[in-house]
Amino acid sequence: MAVEVRLPTLLRQAAAGQPSVRLDGATVGDILQELVAAYPGLGGQVLTEDGSLHRFVNVYLNDDDVRYLDKLDTKVGEGDVLSILPAVAGG
Repeated sequence: MAVEVRLPTLLRQAAAGQPSVRLDGATVGDILQELVAAYPGLGGQVLTEDGSLHRFVNVYLNDDDVRYLDKLDTKVGEGDVLSILPAVAGG
């Protein structure tokens, strides 16, 4: 199933400058694995070495934070939008 993955400005350089890409997969984890396979420069920025979601990255499926759903096992459907947002810290 094709899912649109929206990339923040910070990550676009590693994805040939694209603001979004369309990838196929059944779960959020599948989509992120495909993303890293297509754009290896995103690997350490999105997923950890063991394949889990990097703790300083927030991923939303449509408008829902996947950490409050089934994390990487969250099912995706045709036309869904996956947004990757780096966490922002400060005071």
